Amino acid sequence: MQINYPLENLPAPGTTLPVADGVHWLRMPLPFALDHINLWLLEDGEHYTAVDTGIAMDAVKEHWKSALLGRRLTRQIVTHFHPDHLGLAAWLESETGAALWMTQGEYQTAHLVAAGIAPFDMATMLEFFRQHGLDATRHAGIEKRGNAYRRGVPAIPGTFRRMIDGDTITVGAHDWRIIVGYGHAPEHASLYCAALGVLIAGDMLLPRISTNVSAYAADPAFDSLGLFLASLERFTALPADTLVLPSHGRPFRGLHARVAELQAHHAARCAELLVACSDGARSACELLPVLFGRAIDDPHQTMFAMGEAIAHLNHLQQERRLVRTVESGIIRYASLN
Repeated sequence: MQINYPLENLPAPGTTLPVADGVHWLRMPLPFALDHINLWLLEDGEHYTAVDTGIAMDAVKEHWKSALLGRRLTRQIVTHFHPDHLGLAAWLESETGAALWMTQGEYQTAHLVAAGIAPFDMATMLEFFRQHGLDATRHAGIEKRGNAYRRGVPAIPGTFRRMIDGDTITVGAHDWRIIVGYGHAPEHASLYCAALGVLIAGDMLLPRISTNVSAYAADPAFDSLGLFLASLERFTALPADTLVLPSHGRPFRGLHARVAELQAHHAARCAELLVACSDGARSACELLPVLFGRAIDDPHQTMFAMGEAIAHLNHLQQERRLVRTVESGIIRYASLN
């Protein structure tokens, strides 16, 4: 089954659009090049369960007030710790009483990053990037930006209800199974309802762009790309005509085709890196134009690009297709051929 987009319209700001029985689409703005996030409201009796919250912005708060229209939230399920997903969880809890449901890995990581506790702090991340060749100019740009996470997530609920892979959560008339995926975030939770044929995919499965998969200073050699690809493969157990509700882009069908596209995308990126490293050792920073096909100077994009480049290089090293060397404190990768 090829990828197709069954819904022609987008929900207007502050309004919802039904996408399946008891499932409503809410679209919120983001202050980035990726300018929106999709949130989902699940009918829970006379009220709603929210899936993700949006980033902490006044405009998003106003859209929430319009969208709820007097209904309260019974709970808020957050797929992972990134600001566009968790940012307003504490505000929604204070406004509506809705408790936070989240995996433990995501909840704990949110607290570590927000507090800037090493090795989840800015200084450790920048030293990690410096070891992988990040130049002084871009290093300074990221450093000046500071802890942007804290601006997007100004507060985190003090308690949470832990979700585990395979859990079933009943919301209104429907059961949703938690599917935990890895690589994009520590323990990303997607939700699948077999009765509706609907997968709330979060950031694990996007229709037109590839999810960021990064390496982190806390576990510098970790093969996050390998785990991400294994997580994608798990989704192929779901029916091909499943309606996928992604966090960015439009709802779509053609789950198996999209998984195959993403697998091919990462295989192609790895092949390009192998070619680039065949005539000499290269650092992750030197390989950014190879991986992304353009110059990357914006601090926000540089941070994600460096993490993704290192993740691909770690993957190739652990598959024994590249060898890692260290010279003058800089990590580089070379072909084994």
